Amino acid sequence: MPKITSKIKHDDDMYIDNKKVMDAKVNELHLLEKSLLQESKNKSKRSENKISPRNRIAELIDKNSEFYELSLLAGHNLYDFPLPAAGIITGVGIINKKACMIICNDYTVKGGTYFPITLKKHLRAQEIALQNKLPCVYIVDSGGAYLPMQSDVFADKEHFGRIFYNQANMSKLSIPQIAIVMGSCTAGGAYVPAMADESIMVRDQATIFLAGPPLVKAATGEIVTADELGGADVHCRESGVADHYAEDDMHAISIARDIISHLPHSETSISDEPMLAPELDSAEINGIINADHRHIYDPKEIIARITDKSEFLEFKEKYGQTLVCGFSKINNTSIGIVANNGVLFSDSSQKACHFIQLCNKRNIPIIFLQNITGFMVGKQHEAHGIAKHGAVLVNAVATATVPKITIMTGGSYGAGNYAMCGRAYSPHFLWAWPNSKTSVMGGEQAANVLAQLKTDKMQYTERWSEAAELEFKNKIKDQYEQESAATYTSSRLMDDGVIDPKDTRKYIIFALALISKESNNSNKGHGIFRM
Repeated sequence: MPKITSKIKHDDDMYIDNKKVMDAKVNELHLLEKSLLQESKNKSKRSENKISPRNRIAELIDKNSEFYELSLLAGHNLYDFPLPAAGIITGVGIINKKACMIICNDYTVKGGTYFPITLKKHLRAQEIALQNKLPCVYIVDSGGAYLPMQSDVFADKEHFGRIFYNQANMSKLSIPQIAIVMGSCTAGGAYVPAMADESIMVRDQATIFLAGPPLVKAATGEIVTADELGGADVHCRESGVADHYAEDDMHAISIARDIISHLPHSETSISDEPMLAPELDSAEINGIINADHRHIYDPKEIIARITDKSEFLEFKEKYGQTLVCGFSKINNTSIGIVANNGVLFSDSSQKACHFIQLCNKRNIPIIFLQNITGFMVGKQHEAHGIAKHGAVLVNAVATATVPKITIMTGGSYGAGNYAMCGRAYSPHFLWAWPNSKTSVMGGEQAANVLAQLKTDKMQYTERWSEAAELEFKNKIKDQYEQESAATYTSSRLMDDGVIDPKDTRKYIIFALALISKESNNSNKGHGIFRM
């Protein structure tokens, strides 16, 4: 397979400037992550038996293995108060050599109650588990729904009840559901352990009940303690709601590991050690990405730093050159790569559609490297059918049945987000780099469009001054700058996390290891392509 020859020069002024900007963004990301972890750690209760949420996970997974956390920035600056990691920790860890989805309530954050973003994060973790047939381990310590926001978490299709719906359907599909109750489990939250295949409760600490002591007293006049109402002795000895009785957190974790050890063998293997490393240094990526998204970069420079031996077999190299497509391998797994090299024209859209069909027929996963301003606009391009060709590409992406992994490496604007497998197109995983920006259009374009619309509306009544127009435009640009930032979109769960660019290969290896090996041969077709 051909190797990519890099044209990067370390002493080039642009490389040096780009690297400074990206290094600063990566450092900001790591500082933010550290502060979020520390905020939760500082609130951890000091108890002889109750250990912190992250330490529970560390004890649960195999020693010297990595926990691949999802969406650490979820909930950041989303509400008027801190909500580190949205009050719930989700991710994939290895338990007795089996990859498992771990969903752990963080009791240090608002008592582990569920806000809308908490719920969204929980459901996303279940979606990944279902898609990749991963056993789910729920570490339960939650007060249930956050009551002041009940209308946003309770009754809709993707609200609280969907958690239990997912549990039931995953269990039906023989995807194990294991619950470790280490604290409160109230109201609707009681159904997490009740609907699990097996449940563990910690003595004198865990409780499960549909209504807590205050509500019981209000409803019936009965006075009862939480442990008397729904403690481990009640549910392990009398009701049968729970199956395993644990003396403390560590004992519960030990029981959970034993349960996992008896699950059917899993072929999933996650390793941080690449079989055939790239010949070019991934640390150089920071100097390749242009600080200004209006200036493109050669995506093959990125491909060369994430693929085995920096090899890449390009498809239709001379045609539709604003998009790069081709075959390669990552950790000896065959993959297809679709990477932006500028705005999408009709020819590049057709090229991508052809390539996606090849991958789909051959059952080859597709990696999308997304840095896109959108489709080309203008009278000539509309007349030549850019909307039609864009629709064909979106159709191909939407209906491809092979696994899709998206990396947001730069800008993600307009319909280009859709064509390059944005969140709405259900990639198996989607990660963003800290420099990435996502919005319906760029801030400058939005400011000009809105200013023009306002000018047109005012022309028969009044005129605004240049200063007023500039102030209006700057306000729009500032808004778009804030709302398109990776930290903003990630806090709202529009991705599965913001990652350091040099770790991209590691995350793709992780994703490829998890993706179900079962080929979906039931329907390899597509929708109607408007030719």
